[in-house]
Amino acid sequence: MTDLFACLHDAAPIISARDPDVGDLFPPDFHALYEVHSFRNAARILAHACRSEFDEMIGTLMAFRIRTEEIVTSGGNKSRIAKNMEDLLNPLGWHETRIQGDLFIRRIITTRDPRPGHTPRRREPVARQHEELFKVERFIDGHKIDFVKGRVSFDMEWNSKDQTFDRDLYAARTFYECGVVSAGVLLTRSADLVPLFQDIARRVDMKDFHNKYGASTTWMPKLLYRLNAGRGGGCPILVLGMRPALVSDFDAWKQDHPVIRQAKFEVGEGVPLETEEA
Repeated sequence: MTDLFACLHDAAPIISARDPDVGDLFPPDFHALYEVHSFRNAARILAHACRSEFDEMIGTLMAFRIRTEEIVTSGGNKSRIAKNMEDLLNPLGWHETRIQGDLFIRRIITTRDPRPGHTPRRREPVARQHEELFKVERFIDGHKIDFVKGRVSFDMEWNSKDQTFDRDLYAARTFYECGVVSAGVLLTRSADLVPLFQDIARRVDMKDFHNKYGASTTWMPKLLYRLNAGRGGGCPILVLGMRPALVSDFDAWKQDHPVIRQAKFEVGEGVPLETEEA
């Protein structure tokens, strides 16, 4: 019986909310800069139902670049990289947006009273209805997204704790379920950046570099895990991962920053990042 169950289990078809074959919706050079994953037809919805916002967002992403110094510089609550994206999108009408809402509940009560002057020909009681209204204050509150324009939401996570993805997905699905947006976009770091980060770690005197960009921060594998687990709900979500080609000055930066130590940089589920002094 166990062998039969295992056989059936292995033969079961895989169901996934991830969309195949959406590459033709993006410019030819886009995939060199960004890793792309679309869930619940997000890319097609954006490309057809929200064409103006989609074209504007793609054009902005194609123009966006990162400098190596911005990676190694502490940014406080908001990094220079995130601020660069703000500088590109805010003038185009993409702004941080928050929604709030109270929930109103109507309780409809039906009573049936005997008819006055009861006779055998009028036996049915009289049905009466009245309503009571209740309110749950701030039933929706605090759901904030970095950039919203039209019916498109866009969140960027360059370097936060990976639990931030749960907040972002909950916000996106709340906006969607309230009818505010048609689809959401999440931008984060692709795992393709790991070799570049390892090279940086060998060239900077930053003992906390491995903590700043470690496995428990916002990398693409951490986001895909959550989306595959259904944490985006029914919201169509387009996921983009920043690739090394976005770091425009890396070769020139390396010439000015020789290797000063050995480093091991790994990112994955439960994989610690280790750095060893030379």
